[in-house]
Amino acid sequence: MTVDEADVAAVEAQLGRRPRAMIDVAHRCPCGQPTVVRTSPRLEDGTPFPTLYYLTCPRLASRLGTLEAQGRMREMTERLRSDPELAAAYQRAHEAYLAERDAIEPLGTTVTAGGMPGRVKCLHALAAHSLAVGPGVNPFGDEALAEVGEWWHTHPCSELTSGR
Repeated sequence: MTVDEADVAAVEAQLGRRPRAMIDVAHRCPCGQPTVVRTSPRLEDGTPFPTLYYLTCPRLASRLGTLEAQGRMREMTERLRSDPELAAAYQRAHEAYLAERDAIEPLGTTVTAGGMPGRVKCLHALAAHSLAVGPGVNPFGDEALAEVGEWWHTHPCSELTSGR
């Protein structure tokens, strides 16, 4: 699969480095810029890379980082332990993630991303999953995205990646 060089350049500008093992853009901001990329289950050197969906938007990453600094992951993990329906939904998200990744290349591991299914570790990974697959799959990714709101409204993301 060939990745569009313009997308690679946009993601490189967002991350400040060349993206690793990028397969394609899994989600775009309403302004058209990449928000989430799908990555290969293995890096170019063969190292396993279990993070299938990688958040690239710096504005969204910053807002999610603020939520993390406020302790949202701890609060979410506590709710996960006390709400069987939420735990079951998060387990299903984990299983869906594994199935999607293993359809590309099985790694022989049940490690996914964001702490699934036993805890909430990284809102960036969970939000990336939600954006890539749509709402209703990853409850904590959906919740984090709802809390940050419309991150793209300040000004077009293209201004962030073009140096303006």
